[in-house]
Amino acid sequence: MTERRVVHIVDDEASIRRSTSFMLKTSGYTVATYASGTAFLKEVKQLEVGCVLLDIHMPYLDGLQVQDALIERGIAMPIVFLTGCGDVSTAVRAMKRGAVEFIEKPFEKEIVLGALYLAFSRLGDLRLKEMRSQEAQLLIAGLSVREREVLRGLAEGLANKAIALELGISPRTVEVHRANLMTKLGVHTLSGGLRIAFAAGVGPWSVDQAGVLARSREITR
Repeated sequence: MTERRVVHIVDDEASIRRSTSFMLKTSGYTVATYASGTAFLKEVKQLEVGCVLLDIHMPYLDGLQVQDALIERGIAMPIVFLTGCGDVSTAVRAMKRGAVEFIEKPFEKEIVLGALYLAFSRLGDLRLKEMRSQEAQLLIAGLSVREREVLRGLAEGLANKAIALELGISPRTVEVHRANLMTKLGVHTLSGGLRIAFAAGVGPWSVDQAGVLARSREITR
């Protein structure tokens, strides 16, 4: 079964909503339309996750304000901006805030479809990251309280002796907990354990930094 590709069109011009909706539906997309940013934000929490075609210039709430509201609410739907007039500073701000593309009207079908292809690729990455985070949290939940404390110390870059001092236990006990948590997490290297820890939100670094931190830790142990 092919996964639905949902596009939310937010534009105050009825003609744009109609023409863009028709174009996308005939290209295999599922489409929902909204006449204002306010109308979109009112429903967004209950909407099917997809990508957003968002007009920049709208009354009451413009596109950038809608983008800011989505970020504040933690809603990670990729945005492709549409605009009737090119504005470099506006485009730069939109892209810095995570927009996928900034397209000027009137636009060509191929340009919009290309931007949506990138947007759905990003959406797929977000979903994969969310799945990994949930799986990592389940693995971490299977650890004992002490094992989670040791893992947090490792994620903070502490050596076994420093973790032992902080927890008031012996370095040998830290080593035992470390070996046990590695077994429970199903990993054989420190970097593997750190990737799971960071994916679950344990520690101050990102998943991509796990390998670098692990290599430095192995050198200094």
